Amino acid sequence: MKPSQALMLLLLTPGLAFAQALATPSPSSAPAQQVQGVPSQAGAKTAASPNEGKRGPGLPKGFRDIELGMSIDEVEGLLKKDALFDYRGPSDVSLLPSPNMSLIEVEGLSFVKRAFFQFYEGKLWVMAFFLNPDKIDHYSIYASLTAKYGEPGLIDPREARWEDSSLRLALERPLTLRYMDMVVFKKLNAGSEAREGVRELERQDFLGGL
Repeated sequence: MKPSQALMLLLLTPGLAFAQALATPSPSSAPAQQVQGVPSQAGAKTAASPNEGKRGPGLPKGFRDIELGMSIDEVEGLLKKDALFDYRGPSDVSLLPSPNMSLIEVEGLSFVKRAFFQFYEGKLWVMAFFLNPDKIDHYSIYASLTAKYGEPGLIDPREARWEDSSLRLALERPLTLRYMDMVVFKKLNAGSEAREGVRELERQDFLGGL
């Protein structure tokens, strides 16, 4: 595709303004370094690159005003004020089977269909946003993230992932945006809590789609 054609496609893509507003880059950060590597075949992940884990303008700590590390009360307060979410209060909060974990599951409006906010020891460590394909498309999100943070450190048919020592940002297919606190993940990964937490998010999403 010629550059002029790509630019025209971006201009015509619905929801581009939303995609561009997903994160605000830090002006003091260094330019992104491009990751080399192409999937060798469908379903196979790219080989690890020496640049994986490096980033361009600072990876976003959160989505809009909600940031990883916030308390449940802080997230609840922001959800109440954000027009993208239909937060109903305590009925959207539940405890998870894993110790010290809780979850806020909220219906979304417009660009967001549903969102999950997972807490460990009262602090937000995972956010997952299931976006509305009728309002926004995968290409617009991917193009916006790549323009701000460079090529992803990992890309395969399931996800594109930007990551550093403290944060993972993943755009998953069909259309999910996931933020993860890697410091907490590494702490939990010594046991089974992190894997159980991710599985619980997947289970909740499946049940919600019945």
